[in-house]
Amino acid sequence: MDSIIVKGGTPLKGKIRIAGAKNAALTLMPATLLSEEPLTLTNTPRLSDIKTMTLLLQSLGAEVSALHDGKVQVLSSHGLNSTTADYEIVRKMRASNLVLGPLLAREGHAVVSLPGGCAIGARPMDLHVTALEALGAEIELKDGYLHAVARGGLKGGTIDFRFASVGATENALMAATLAKGTTVINNAAREPEIVDLADCLRKMGAQIEGDGTTRIEVQGVDRLGGATHQVVTDRIELGTYMLAPVIAGGEVECIGGRLSLVESFVEKLHQAGVEVTETAEGLKVARNGDRPRAVDVTTEPFPGFPTDLQAQMMAMLCTAEGTSVLEEKIFENRFMHAPELVRMGASIEVHGGHATVHGVDRLKGAPVMATDLRASVSLILAGLAAEGETRVNRVYHLDRGYEHVEEKLGAVGAQIERVAGE
Repeated sequence: MDSIIVKGGTPLKGKIRIAGAKNAALTLMPATLLSEEPLTLTNTPRLSDIKTMTLLLQSLGAEVSALHDGKVQVLSSHGLNSTTADYEIVRKMRASNLVLGPLLAREGHAVVSLPGGCAIGARPMDLHVTALEALGAEIELKDGYLHAVARGGLKGGTIDFRFASVGATENALMAATLAKGTTVINNAAREPEIVDLADCLRKMGAQIEGDGTTRIEVQGVDRLGGATHQVVTDRIELGTYMLAPVIAGGEVECIGGRLSLVESFVEKLHQAGVEVTETAEGLKVARNGDRPRAVDVTTEPFPGFPTDLQAQMMAMLCTAEGTSVLEEKIFENRFMHAPELVRMGASIEVHGGHATVHGVDRLKGAPVMATDLRASVSLILAGLAAEGETRVNRVYHLDRGYEHVEEKLGAVGAQIERVAGE
């Protein structure tokens, strides 16, 4: 397995272009299943998860072509020949379950494996099920697969989410576009990726109002057409690279960044003494002083602080002045990066969903292990500020969410390289 080696102590200077959002692209790609006409996506990130979704769509009979080095995806579902999403593909990526709503809406039936073979109650897949049942679907769990059928097609209804789930909102939104009548989604997720999906669906002919709020209303149409749509900027990659100069020192301009995507995150940076400036091309970030100040962080659904930036924020707070408390309210077991940061000299105490970080003067390079996608990049960021060499092992997680991270950081002065595993 590949590793990333970082030699710390070098301030950063320059520009980093932010890619299209992984979580948006993985939702937009299944939208092709709703139409027989082509869907073209531009600004698509070049990631392993995109390849996995491509394989899944192709297994259903969709045609997917990658153009311009993968930055443009042309998808066509005029010749679907299957409505079964097999476990061998779905197990690799949770977003695979987003084919359920579109298949059910267009074909009236679908068989979709549970992600990773998990029970419905784990990471609430049950929300997807109850949402589609509210539209008239009959869904049964058999041998790890959801068997769904909509006799006579889906019908508009009212969906009341007990939790503002992004994935369930996306599945319900896509399904509702072809349902007969009006669908109301209450307690809908408000993330920019939801708005981006709704924008794309409207270009395809869907009638949607209220996206970006907690109440979305969809008037079903008979058919959807083709469209060309630009994937929204990845706010998680944006926040990650905004933290790089805060940790390493220097100044970096994130090209394509928008303040509206990361307002709650930027608010915490301001509290930490970080200067964030809007430019004609994006957002410029610079650290004021030798060390940032400690801040407390609580993860929340959008527009709150993103859970996917919690690990990176912890890496920054390891060398901040003072003591910080991070509370994780979205996912459990999301502090697995903390012991690896401690190996680098950080002072962190974890108690359930809370982590207390006592800032230290400096970190020291060490061999560390990446446990998940965001943990991977948090350890790389920590290495930028550490004395000596940090070797981040098992970085295959990294390629699921960050394209060419060593090239992007290297271009602004970081001493970083990828080494092939044995």
